[in-house]
Amino acid sequence: MNTDSHLQTNMVPPVAKKQPQILELHGDRRIDNYFWMRDRENPQVISYLEAENAYTDAMMQHTQGLQTQLYEEILARIKESDLSVPYRKDDYYYYSRTEAGKAYPIYCRKRGSLDGIEEILLDQNQLANGHDFCDLGVLAISPNHQIMAYSIDTTGAERYTLFFLDLNSHQLYADIIEDTYFSLVWANDNQTVFYTTIDDANRPFKLFRHTLGCDVADDELIYHEPDDAYHLYVDKTRSQEYLFLTVGGSITSEVHYLRADDPLGKFEVIAPRNIGVLYDVEHHRDYFYIVTNEAAINFKLMKTPVANIGKENWQTVIPHRQDVRLSGVSAFINHLVIYERKGGLPTARIQNLTTGAENQITFPEPTYDFDEDTNAEFNTNILRFSYTSLITPPSIFDYDMDTNQRELKKETEVLGGYDRTQYRSELLMATADDGTSVPISIVYPRDIKKDGTNPLFILGYGSYGYSYPVTFASDILSLLDRGVVFAIAHVRGGEEMGRQWYEEGKFLHKKNTFTDFITCAEYLIAQGWTASDRLAISGGSAGGLLMASVMNMRPDLFRAVVARVPFVDVLTTILDTSLPLSVMEWEEWGNPNDKVYYDYIKSYSPYDNVEAKDYPEILVTAGLNDSRVKYWEPAKWTAKLRDMKTDDNIILLKTNMGAGHSGASGRYESLKELAFEYAFVFDRLGVGKE
Repeated sequence: MNTDSHLQTNMVPPVAKKQPQILELHGDRRIDNYFWMRDRENPQVISYLEAENAYTDAMMQHTQGLQTQLYEEILARIKESDLSVPYRKDDYYYYSRTEAGKAYPIYCRKRGSLDGIEEILLDQNQLANGHDFCDLGVLAISPNHQIMAYSIDTTGAERYTLFFLDLNSHQLYADIIEDTYFSLVWANDNQTVFYTTIDDANRPFKLFRHTLGCDVADDELIYHEPDDAYHLYVDKTRSQEYLFLTVGGSITSEVHYLRADDPLGKFEVIAPRNIGVLYDVEHHRDYFYIVTNEAAINFKLMKTPVANIGKENWQTVIPHRQDVRLSGVSAFINHLVIYERKGGLPTARIQNLTTGAENQITFPEPTYDFDEDTNAEFNTNILRFSYTSLITPPSIFDYDMDTNQRELKKETEVLGGYDRTQYRSELLMATADDGTSVPISIVYPRDIKKDGTNPLFILGYGSYGYSYPVTFASDILSLLDRGVVFAIAHVRGGEEMGRQWYEEGKFLHKKNTFTDFITCAEYLIAQGWTASDRLAISGGSAGGLLMASVMNMRPDLFRAVVARVPFVDVLTTILDTSLPLSVMEWEEWGNPNDKVYYDYIKSYSPYDNVEAKDYPEILVTAGLNDSRVKYWEPAKWTAKLRDMKTDDNIILLKTNMGAGHSGASGRYESLKELAFEYAFVFDRLGVGKE
């Protein structure tokens, strides 16, 4: 029994007794006692969530001083008034900056040179006035730099309203378009835009053409994708010659193209969709370059003449390789940048398209993250990229693709005297039961001893082919400086080790994701990095599913768990096609209308596998306006855990009543949420109490 004086179990919010929902399929019956929580219009639901928040606040009241301390020290490391590295587009330099005390960026530009007069394009702080939440969706400048399209969401539901601003008069056009999504492109006439709208399930499913100044009601529907398994995305090539419409799912894609000089023309398909085949397209002069997994699980690079794109004209540029994942290509006037993953790490090669010579971009650390930054111009030999690691702050480089020389443009400043030599990072390998080596990125104070006494915090995700980025965050110093080891488990379901790594962590292999994470935890304990009573874990969304699943499988292995907006009621959610993205989820988890997939998903779905046993200390977060993982999943899961668990450990539910999937939108409120989570972990692990 926990004897802490602040733990008053009679404060747990009561759960209303309602008629249980009986869910039947394939002759199987599931009883959901908390199905009633789905009814957001029921005042009892909101009252329950508010009661849970009050309970969480009360149970964390004794950590208020620690929360304040953490927030202040995390904030103190951040240069509040800062400037991004400006990028050039034609005669303008675009950048964003932040000001102390203001929660959101200010978007600006200068004409002619960086010594020019600053022009403020958009101050998101002004847009956020009167709103608890404000997220910027698109910000797209017309080719002549005279008009700006931008969209905002003020609820967290990811339904954006699109506006157009005249950058000469700074007057808004009357054109206002509701329910748009994240993509928009300008045609080269500076008057025509193409944008996507979303259906009731938040799926971008229609592409419209809009002429500035015309009635939005008259916008022409260019493309409608009726299949719920696909979403639409529209973008423009760096060459400025083509617009691409991508119709994509997780296993199949189809790309359509239109000359940017011909906005009234018709989009033409490059290659009709073929189930199981993914491809992306890049343009360079007379060719389309195509990255595809057709007969190439780790993808290969093809090219075809723009004038004759038929499959019979596709030529192999880079063949498939078993040990290298081709992630994508990026074209400039004389160079092709080839992005790859090998041995769990991202890399890039530069190919001179005139001479055929190649340069490899190399990096000095054992584990890191590297990505292309903003490269707006086609006619250049400079590649701008970002680099970071667990001990190197985010850094922007300009790389000369002819000389192979790089110039550091900016390293994010960490205030307070950060000394990277006091920390070390490594890439470790744990061995799963099937012999698979699972990577672990780890960072720790350099003088730490592997004697099993260190608190350790592990993050994980492992879904949708998302490779967990190994990035620096100054808030992690609040862990390291208290002796907490920080690690990322690169489990199957991501693509760290290639496309096969993803395939081995989805469908009927999904449990590999969970057992890999357990393997990593056991390895770190066996190697003396920590002990189970000093181990905390965290993951969000599908990473929250990971947290809940490993907790069901090995609750003894972890002391504390943070599950952020966790996707835990897998069967119920993806069987309900009225919910956002449900049908698309079948390509990740399997279609439970098929009994084989139903049985397999049910065998690990966290909500369906809560049992009468001891569980760790748990913090669960939710967003009332979350369109991806509805608030009721974490709420129902919390209630069921409380009803069935046999221990006295606490479980807390914290719902942001004015935000969605990503939590608070402003940087200060986001830091407060982070400080709250860290305070929970420190309190449960006893960090600072030794």
